[in-house]
Amino acid sequence: MLTDNRSFYNEILTEHNLRPLHKHPLPEADYELRGVNPSCGDDIILRLKVADGIITEGAFTGDGCAISQASADIMLELVLGKSIPQAEHLANLFMRMIKDSISPEEMEELEEAGALEDIAHMPARVKCAVLGWRTLSSLLFEKEEA
Repeated sequence: MLTDNRSFYNEILTEHNLRPLHKHPLPEADYELRGVNPSCGDDIILRLKVADGIITEGAFTGDGCAISQASADIMLELVLGKSIPQAEHLANLFMRMIKDSISPEEMEELEEAGALEDIAHMPARVKCAVLGWRTLSSLLFEKEEA
């Protein structure tokens, strides 16, 4: 089973790294925030368009390792079409999954992002996997404060 999980994990990461759906400029974004992981050089700029409290479009640009880039792409795929509170909930679930554990029902909510669960056992890669999610949480927090 572990081999199957690793294969699934590698397949998802490879697909989102080589053919990201959301890695492109997003002109006229409503919100934009840069996320940097100085320890390894991952650097992204996350952009969102939000209408009536719903994330209607999202994109990121930047450079980084395969894990940071794939995780950001997976994250955007998951939060598009969601309300701000729903996106915050998903970001919180992802962070809890990486730091501790979540229930099988919560894991289902994360869809493909759940494939990154094993990153928790790779301390050097955790910062890479959470960069996009941490940036999203900060962006949504700033939006609420505005």
